[in-house]
Amino acid sequence: MTVKTSPVGKPLDRVDGPLKVQGQAKYAGEFALPNMLYGHIVNATIARGRILQIDSRAAQSVAGIEAILTHENRPPIASYDKPYEDDDAADGSPFRPLFNDRILYNSQPIALVVGESLELARYAASLIKVEYESEDHATDLLANLDQASKAPGDLPDPGGDAQQALHKAAVKVAVQYSTPVEHHNPMEPHASTVHYLPDGSLEVYDKTQGVQNCMRYLEDVFDMQGQIRILTPFVGGAFGSGLRPQHQLPLAVMAALKLKRSVRVTFARQQMFTFGYRPRSIQRLTLGASEDGQLQAIHHQAIAQTSRFEDYTEQQVEWSGMLYKCPNVTLDYQLVPLDVYTPLDMRAPGGTIGVYALECAMDELAYAANIDPVALRQKNFTDFNANEGKPYSSKALLECYEQGAERFGWGKRTMAPRSMRDGHQLIGWGMATGMWEAMQMPASAKACIDATGKLVVSSATTDIGTGTYTVMTQIAAEAMGLAMEQVEFKLGDSSMATAPLQGGSFTVSSVGSAVQKACKELRLKLLDSVQQSPASPFSGKTQDEIDFADGWVFIKAAPEHRVKLTDIAAETGALEVEASVEPGEVRDGYATGTHSAVFVEVKVDEDTGMVAVSRVVSAIAAGRVVNPKTASNQIVGGVVWGVSQALHEETQMDHNLGRFMNHSLAEYHIPVQADIGDIDVIFVEEHDEIVNALGSKGVGEIGIVGVAAAVSNAIFHATGKRVRDLPVTLDKLL
Repeated sequence: MTVKTSPVGKPLDRVDGPLKVQGQAKYAGEFALPNMLYGHIVNATIARGRILQIDSRAAQSVAGIEAILTHENRPPIASYDKPYEDDDAADGSPFRPLFNDRILYNSQPIALVVGESLELARYAASLIKVEYESEDHATDLLANLDQASKAPGDLPDPGGDAQQALHKAAVKVAVQYSTPVEHHNPMEPHASTVHYLPDGSLEVYDKTQGVQNCMRYLEDVFDMQGQIRILTPFVGGAFGSGLRPQHQLPLAVMAALKLKRSVRVTFARQQMFTFGYRPRSIQRLTLGASEDGQLQAIHHQAIAQTSRFEDYTEQQVEWSGMLYKCPNVTLDYQLVPLDVYTPLDMRAPGGTIGVYALECAMDELAYAANIDPVALRQKNFTDFNANEGKPYSSKALLECYEQGAERFGWGKRTMAPRSMRDGHQLIGWGMATGMWEAMQMPASAKACIDATGKLVVSSATTDIGTGTYTVMTQIAAEAMGLAMEQVEFKLGDSSMATAPLQGGSFTVSSVGSAVQKACKELRLKLLDSVQQSPASPFSGKTQDEIDFADGWVFIKAAPEHRVKLTDIAAETGALEVEASVEPGEVRDGYATGTHSAVFVEVKVDEDTGMVAVSRVVSAIAAGRVVNPKTASNQIVGGVVWGVSQALHEETQMDHNLGRFMNHSLAEYHIPVQADIGDIDVIFVEEHDEIVNALGSKGVGEIGIVGVAAAVSNAIFHATGKRVRDLPVTLDKLL
């Protein structure tokens, strides 16, 4: 008897877990190549101006130093902007490392010292002396708000007349929130190991979220079409830092081409603060509602920083037009150009800080109207995205509120601030809504089955720690009716089938859908093979009439008629297909989104002001969850980061120097285990046949969205004090 079982939906262990815990998984900076050299980057110490002279004589005299590359002696690179534009580039003129003598921001790379060892290169770099011509610089967003101008791109048209509705509203709140610069700080620093091959082509092991993005970037910058292959088998976290090629990559390639040898360049931890980051922002919200809490108007303005050479934009204000039902909405988004590097997408870009402000303002509105914060959100629920003028394909947010509140015990909460305590500790319960768009990108995958019955599926995606290896194996195993052990998923190679960047929580919906489609097309090939004989019981059968399970293909209505896949492959030889998917036309008529309700308990020491987040309940509606274990890991990680955003993280700048000060993990505060209480994740059942073929919405981003707001709201409930400037530190609270 053939039994159809599916690994999809089961909390399976990671297939790459054993390699990682045994230390056998190799990362970009760990591939040992023969005759390899090591590079160390020299960074500028001014924020704006130009280089007058680089004195490298002392460094060059160090035994074992092979080259010192500057803008004066580097290999030829593209002269125009277009070749430097990658798949995640912002509008403007992308940064070009070692292009000329101009200094655009403090810590800009100005030289690469290449030696026989990393230690030698770092020592020699310390001997280099640079003479600059400095110019006045501006790096402080707050001091330059008068320079703000409309951000490029179109915002949704205003709905109704927000100003008139605010004037008439019975209940109003007008508030301002600020969020700081944050840096990604994954465990694995960015690194590139360039293997220089005898024919002059390159194989590059790079820490990236897009192998084909980096390949195209290098091909265009160095005019090396068809001569570069990027390999990224493992990534030790990225959170958006690997979406764009970072400057260690072209610098390592420059050195390899110049010296015709293999070269590795790795960022030191402090150099992880020399490129993209979450931008500093100021947000102003005005909400108006009727006496019973029905929203009448929302005005949401955001002002964020960008570099002078690129206009980095993200969705900071759009959430106010899509999350709740409100007839009058006006959105405004402005940028201030500064002498800094361009910001970069960071986990739930725009949503993390935009929803933070909206959800804190909603909490303030709840208190102004004397309505329970959950009840206020339930009252203003909408299943329609006003920004797009479309209904949601699914939105189980009300179930998130209900199940999250029940698990948390929200019904026992008293409304008044400072009304709940445990001895000298003030207890605060806060909540917030979370949202992230459920996107899908074009993607391809290849599936091949051999005579042993082993299925190999591949796509040029990456795995940044999210569990991509595992969930793709599950999807393929389900589609082909095979055990997990009979399936291998390969990724991280630019020569594989086309895949988008891994980001935006769309990898499962995009690459996963391509994997599923490739396997279905492979099933057709297998069916065609067993139909070749007119006497075959499969003759004339359609794909709907047959199924695959336990390594067999069989007729659903007569399962005794079955053939082993190994027998088919032995007869035909290996069978292979490649399939591509794009967002479906049905989807065009709907808005799509992942939603959450986050409930937080904080304990605040009444004497010291110390804040501890003791427990969090996060209820998630994300469609079909392929692997609840890896998905739950993602939500827990997002919650931890949300707590960190609320209480710890802030990259501080000395504006006199235009330089980040706390550029190390000793001084850039992130939570440790003792800072994190109990985290309870609920996946609310949600069926969506429109969003994509899998019905999956992705969970990478949604875990962090709303958490900082829920923490901030809980702190207000505990103390009666609103802190509208993240992070909420002791000095602000006291």
